[in-house]
Amino acid sequence: MTLTATPIYAGLLALLFLYLSSKVIRTRQTEKISVGDADNKLMIKAMRTQANCMEYVPIGVVLLLLTELQGAPIWAVHLLGLMLLVGRVMHAVGFGRTPQIIPLRKTGMLLTLGMIALAALANIAHAVI
Repeated sequence: MTLTATPIYAGLLALLFLYLSSKVIRTRQTEKISVGDADNKLMIKAMRTQANCMEYVPIGVVLLLLTELQGAPIWAVHLLGLMLLVGRVMHAVGFGRTPQIIPLRKTGMLLTLGMIALAALANIAHAVI
């Protein structure tokens, strides 16, 4: 089976992670912090924005991959992929800004968690039924 949707979202999410990583690196340079966060609010925010992405993206991509491998309709795979991608971008923008944009952050988390829940349930149902 050739995968057509998951590689797109995995690649785009990897680019998002690289972007967030570059913000951590830039903050380290501008704030002159080599290791850790030095109790610096800008550093902590940059690190947590990147880490939050890393905490949710892997499980989302694995579930998306399983959904596609199980033969879900391509529109469903794209819908789940878009939920994860848009959710992560919205959360990164909302959380990463000072002050935070709370509606973006909340909507981003809802999309992310909704995607994980839907994909998990779909995978379980497909395996059981």
